[in-house]
Amino acid sequence: MGLNVRKNIQFTKLVKAPAHLKEFNFRKLPGETERFHVDVNDDRGNRIMFNMTSENGTWKIIEESVPKWVTEAEPKLHDAIEEELQR
Repeated sequence: MGLNVRKNIQFTKLVKAPAHLKEFNFRKLPGETERFHVDVNDDRGNRIMFNMTSENGTWKIIEESVPKWVTEAEPKLHDAIEEELQR
């Protein structure tokens, strides 16, 4: 009898989005493909939620309807995920 244990990965990182330091929350989604759910507050306190997936070793935002400052922070979000996965 074997146990199938999956590690729950969730973490928070402060990332410098173009103008301000923002707190991004990451949660790895279960499934066959590697995906993370990410959320962050904008300047008005509204929660922005999106998913990221690994394409050819680079973490990319899936949704197209995120603000420009989020897409500009995509390379830093990639670095945050890679740093956490190497732990």
